[in-house]
Amino acid sequence: MTLYLLYESASGYALFETTGLDEIGQNAEAIQESVTDLTRFGKVVKLLAFSPFTSAADALEQCNSVTEGIMTSELQNFLELNLPKVKAGKKSKVSLGVAEPKLGSAILEATSIPCQSNDYVNEFLRGVRFHFSRFIKDLKEGDIEKAQLGLAHSYSRSKVKFNVNRVDNMIIQSISLLDTLDKDINTFCMRVREWYSWHFPELVKIVNDNYTYAKLVKHIKDKSSITNESLEDITEVIGDEDKAREVIEAAKASMGQDISPIDLINIEMFASRVISLVEYRKQLHSYLVSKMQDVAPNLAVLIGEMVGARLISHAGSLTNLAKYPASTVQILGAEKALFRALKTKGNTPKYGLIFHSSFIGRASTKNKGRISRYLANKCSIASRIDCFQEVNTSAFGEKLREQVEERLEFYDKGIAPRKNIDVMKDAIKSAEENGNGAEAKTDDMEMTDAEPAVQEDGANGDKKDKKKKKKHADTNGTPVTNGTPAKEEAVENGSAAEAKKEKKKKKSGDAEVAPVTPVSEKKSKKQKKAEEAEEAALPVTPLTDKKSKKQKRAEAAEAVEAVTPVTEKKDKKKKKQKVEA
Repeated sequence: MTLYLLYESASGYALFETTGLDEIGQNAEAIQESVTDLTRFGKVVKLLAFSPFTSAADALEQCNSVTEGIMTSELQNFLELNLPKVKAGKKSKVSLGVAEPKLGSAILEATSIPCQSNDYVNEFLRGVRFHFSRFIKDLKEGDIEKAQLGLAHSYSRSKVKFNVNRVDNMIIQSISLLDTLDKDINTFCMRVREWYSWHFPELVKIVNDNYTYAKLVKHIKDKSSITNESLEDITEVIGDEDKAREVIEAAKASMGQDISPIDLINIEMFASRVISLVEYRKQLHSYLVSKMQDVAPNLAVLIGEMVGARLISHAGSLTNLAKYPASTVQILGAEKALFRALKTKGNTPKYGLIFHSSFIGRASTKNKGRISRYLANKCSIASRIDCFQEVNTSAFGEKLREQVEERLEFYDKGIAPRKNIDVMKDAIKSAEENGNGAEAKTDDMEMTDAEPAVQEDGANGDKKDKKKKKKHADTNGTPVTNGTPAKEEAVENGSAAEAKKEKKKKKSGDAEVAPVTPVSEKKSKKQKKAEEAEEAALPVTPLTDKKSKKQKRAEAAEAVEAVTPVTEKKDKKKKKQKVEA
């Protein structure tokens, strides 16, 4: 069987034929040794045909189809022209070596030529790639390198398929910039306070907010220019009239030193820079919130935009965060503490970046580890949904947040939460409803949808009223027929007065009978209790038995005492008689 090799270069398709394989050997190792030597390799592999690409766009299209395992019409025509045809019902005497197995299966379906892709073929193709410029003699020096470079750039650009609105790299840069801005703004505000306090030291104690302090510095400039007329302007800056009056009074009695106009200009310029940084920070925060709603809406709803953005930034991307297990998400950001605990064999950390979530702050001390583990599990689910879902929805994040709320109540009050399957089913339904609700509907459709709803509400209302009437009739003891009390039947028959009399009689009868039954029940209970008490008092009888025994013993003792003196007297008489004898 003859082996042909298909090589897809940056400049076109090339077909090679292998002959005299016995000279090299049919092992991959033997081919590796002969690749570097063109004289040996050229005897085995020979160029059969070459089909150049017509343009760069054509080269990119052919390259994409090859990587995806699709056989184009150009490649099919090239193979049919240069390979021997296979007759129907007969085995092929040739085989085609390709680099991509998917492409080989596509060629087999289209041309019925058997294809193979293994280490043996790959070594041949590696040699062809190494000596390709020498096989194609019509090409100039550098043409292949230029074609490879251009195709590589265009191919890489085409493979980077992404949605412009869902780029998590923007979130990573934004949250990093926000953290840097927070540090810098705090440092700059402290510098403004120290710098301006030489001139107006009392202002620091009156105004605590850094942003408001910088705006006041820019507005006041020289404290000697403050008068009672500037109350309204200062009130607009601070937002509090009482504090504005305190500023005016403090400026009149300030202990600060005078300052030159040049220094005031520098302080004013620096304060304006700080104000612009704070305003830009607000804009960046709103941009980050909107970006999180586009990229990871479920994660943002579950744990918050800032914490979710920090998790994505620390993981490197949303895809990396979705790949992490829940245990990794739980301690993400606490790597130093984790490795220190592993080295010292101490307690590992319970949470990392998710500590800033409000759920962990609301949990009790003993439940912080539990809720952090549960929250990390839900964050992992939310990140995977955000990463792989096609429709942008936050329904899953809302349901997951409800689950965390229920888990908190379970830890505090013992209320059993819902199951995950039920929650996910509700989330899918709400997501589908939101997707359907986004579509536009005509007014006629809305009217037709609204009418049966009203009818159903009315029917439900009638059913509820009937149920209430049934309950009322049962509790009052009134007879009910077909779900309506006796009063309604009397009214329907036209005897309203008789119905009222019957109702009064029944009420009086209920008043006489109703209180009797519970009282009799209470009396019977009391009697039962009394009987139980009497039965409980039966253990007194053994005491009477004991008393009677004591009495018997006393009587026996008295009888003995009564007997003993008589016997003693008799003994004394006998002794006297013996002595006299």
